[in-house]
Amino acid sequence: MKNSEVNYIAKLRNSRLRPTKQRIKICEVLFNREKTFHFSISDLIKILQDQHNLKISLATVYNTVHAFQKKGYLKEIPVKSSESYYDTNVSHHHHFFDEKDGRLIDINETDVGPIDIQTKIPGKKIKSIEVFVKLEDQ
Repeated sequence: MKNSEVNYIAKLRNSRLRPTKQRIKICEVLFNREKTFHFSISDLIKILQDQHNLKISLATVYNTVHAFQKKGYLKEIPVKSSESYYDTNVSHHHHFFDEKDGRLIDINETDVGPIDIQTKIPGKKIKSIEVFVKLEDQ
């Protein structure tokens, strides 16, 4: 068993999921990358079916992604009220969203100037601020 597969099994068990062949393949697609991976559930299913010839149910993918998101392995980025994208980079950073291509692009935190929020909510404090910039063609 490869070291990466051992890590995937640990992630799955830590997320309270049984490490099946399909779920290990989901881990490989999500986490065996050099760069951040942004995806929607439908993107992930298409990759698993087309590039890895894997027959997998929507429920398995959905439940795995949501368990990983809950555990902090993925970050959910709501793009539209009906669609979310997920990000394997869970560090604090910002995003461009290309509406035409349906693509998220990372923006480093250092590329965004200071943000000064003047409104205060009684009994609440700001946990984090994430900038989400929608792009369109010129």
